[in-house]
Amino acid sequence: MPRIRALPPALPVVAHAPPPEVAVAPLMRGISVLRELTDVGGAASLSELGRATGLARATVDRVTGTLAHMGYVRLGGSSAVLAPRLMELGNAYLAALRLPDLLGTHADRLADALDESVSLAVADGDGIRFIHQAIRRRTLSLSFRIGDLLPAERTAPGPLLATEWDTQGWALWEQRQTDDPENRGFPTVPPRPPRPQGAATDFRQRVEQARGRGWALDDQLIEPGLVAASVPVRAPDGRIVCVASLVSHTSRHSAASLRESLLPSLRSTVRAMEQQLADPPPSEPLSAPSDLAAWASTAKQELGGEFITSLARGLTVVTAFGEGRAELTLSEVAETTGLPRATARRALITLEHLGYVTRHERGFRLAPRVLSLGFPPLSKTSLAHIAHPHLVALTGRVQDSTSLAVLTGNDVQCVASVAAGRIMDADIAVGARLPAHATSTGRVLLANLPDEDLSALLARTQMRALTPFTLTTVHDLTAVLDLVREEGHALVDGELEEGLRSVAVPVRDRDGSCLAAINVTMHSSRGSADECVTTTLPELRATAALIEADLHTARRFVRVPIA
Repeated sequence: MPRIRALPPALPVVAHAPPPEVAVAPLMRGISVLRELTDVGGAASLSELGRATGLARATVDRVTGTLAHMGYVRLGGSSAVLAPRLMELGNAYLAALRLPDLLGTHADRLADALDESVSLAVADGDGIRFIHQAIRRRTLSLSFRIGDLLPAERTAPGPLLATEWDTQGWALWEQRQTDDPENRGFPTVPPRPPRPQGAATDFRQRVEQARGRGWALDDQLIEPGLVAASVPVRAPDGRIVCVASLVSHTSRHSAASLRESLLPSLRSTVRAMEQQLADPPPSEPLSAPSDLAAWASTAKQELGGEFITSLARGLTVVTAFGEGRAELTLSEVAETTGLPRATARRALITLEHLGYVTRHERGFRLAPRVLSLGFPPLSKTSLAHIAHPHLVALTGRVQDSTSLAVLTGNDVQCVASVAAGRIMDADIAVGARLPAHATSTGRVLLANLPDEDLSALLARTQMRALTPFTLTTVHDLTAVLDLVREEGHALVDGELEEGLRSVAVPVRDRDGSCLAAINVTMHSSRGSADECVTTTLPELRATAALIEADLHTARRFVRVPIA
């Protein structure tokens, strides 16, 4: 069986190092815009982006226009918002790394067993970056996200990862202490108060303690109340590939009780993780992106000078990597993307300069810094948030109200809704619950239940007649659900309310399971039922496909709640 090879820590880009002569300036500008959008939470006005990045407004417009055409941002008025498709960049890094797939289940089980949050983090320069989170959902809970970067000295994983720093790594850390004493460069954590004399020595002592003990603690270094215990996860060759951490707060554990009561369980889980790394399942290369060069050329023809081809090509180089493609040569990157070798080379050199790619002899690997391109704010997205802009677009095209619903007991609950703004309009508020048997979304969701679950639900459902047209028997409803299952959509006409017609289709996960349903609701005077199927249903299906594409990208390494 192949073994997981420990990766050398990614070295941070030196801020004052001039870019190589062959660096792709438009790619650098595009990345600066994505980084700024990430740091401010995922949305900003175009003017704010210009001020923060130092780019001219015309340049920001071209950059964001190109990113919007790629599906990486959405433009609305004078603002830009990160879009879920951008997560394909971070997914490429995480898939190539394989650690979330191999170790994430172990972390999740430990979190469930102890009812505490568990995270996995890797080194990113002189900081740590999270690659997996199993967060306990409480009123008082952690807000760390996959991709968040924290300063090493204020964490439990930091001292462990610093045991492998070389002279250059320590020099870069010392320089940061001088340049950014309050940690303003880490937007995830609160600014640090002025440090007492000897704070740097204290961190070095913690590193030596971690080296000797094989574990480390964070006793409220990030902020008051937060405590954590960490243990390194080592590859068969002994190098640290990541660090597993148990995180709690002082109302549940002190640092001492965390160490005494929970550290043994953490160490046991880490041993299981290391066994997994010693004998991992084979990695099969996934399908790689293709015809990217052709796509960029077509986009250039469509948009003309407003489309920045070199930016698009530079970012698609990142997506050349993935599971089974952790390390690629220049020739392999060019072949995978369809780019000329010279173009791929310039993009890789630029990404290496910025710290997103590392070179290993003749090959290249993605670095953890790729996660800084939108992944943290997008990792907190929900299905409702993903669906909303697509529902807005659908409502604009069909001029009728749209909604997203999920099954809750015998009812459907609306989790996203967009009104058409007509004088006579369907008004379904977010949170509203309607009887599943009399709604189009309900019938789609019922039709996709396993037979046993459907039978149990119908047995306890009181099918009230809401109008003279409402189906009220299990026999009649079951026959309709068979048709819904066969045709892939449901149309309900006047059964929930007289004069109200709606048509719905499912929203499916990667495995084909139905997670939710979207519908279009209209007054029956807007046309016949047949016309609704002919004109509205294709638009509805196309919208469901767009929602599913974003959802599948977002769910690759992240839990995506419904609302």
